[in-house]
Parts: sequence; structure tokens; C-alpha cells
Amino acid sequence: MKKIMLIGSVGSGKTTLCQRIQGEILKYKKTQSVEFYSQMIDTPGEFVLHRRFYSALQMMAASSDIIGFVCNVTEQSQTFSPYFAQNFTKPCIGIITKIDLASNEEAIINAEKRLELAGVEKIFRLSAVEDKGVAELIAYLSKEE
Repeated sequence: MKKIMLIGSVGSGKTTLCQRIQGEILKYKKTQSVEFYSQMIDTPGEFVLHRRFYSALQMMAASSDIIGFVCNVTEQSQTFSPYFAQNFTKPCIGIITKIDLASNEEAIINAEKRLELAGVEKIFRLSAVEDKGVAELIAYLSKEE
């Protein structure tokens, strides 16, 4: 499986997604520092929200194969600046989380538009709580080049 670094705002679902992929019990835990899993890097939300941490994201990206931009479907703001993916030399994908909380299809489409503006190559829709879309993400990460 490709090693993925997850970046996104506070509460976007990065840690919950890591727990789901690892087969752990889902429990809320605020990520205070970078956490390394066997095939994942979970970053604190503050790293994408404050420009002074961008260099740390770029440094950690060097030890990953792919970057996952995580966007909570209930977010209304643009977390990632336009073409944010250009900050990385690795492929960037979009991951829309918490689709089970979407008020309608338009909310999911709006999240997709925000990720497309950031410059991601592919977008996954998922709910780690309901285990929807996670298998597709794992299959994508496991696919050989």
C-alpha cells in the first residue's frame, strides 16, 4: 500500500480515517502532533491552517507516496488555497469525509469543487463511521503503478 500523508483542517476526520483503515475502534482524539502509522502520516489540522507549518508538511511529504487533502463535507470554508497541491512533488488526492452528515448531494459537490480548486487529481467520498468508500480508497492506495 502506498504511504499517504493526510492533511486537513481540525476536525476534518483524518484521525478517524486512520483508525478505520488500521481496523481500530473509532474514538475521537485531537491530534496534537504528527502521528506515524505503518502506511499513513496523520498531521494536526493546525499544520494546514497556519502558513508557518507549510514547510513541515513539505518535509513530511518526502516520506510519503501520496498526499491526501481531507475535507469534511460540513465545512463551508475553503481550507486549501487554490492550487495548494503545487506545494508538493507527490500526487495529491481529495478525500471528502463525513458524507453521512451531508444535508444533500449539493453539499458533497461543493466539497468536490473546493478540492478541485486545490488541484487534487482524484476525489474519494467516504464515511469512516459508516465504513462507506473506505474500501475504494484502500484499493486505490494498494494498486500497483
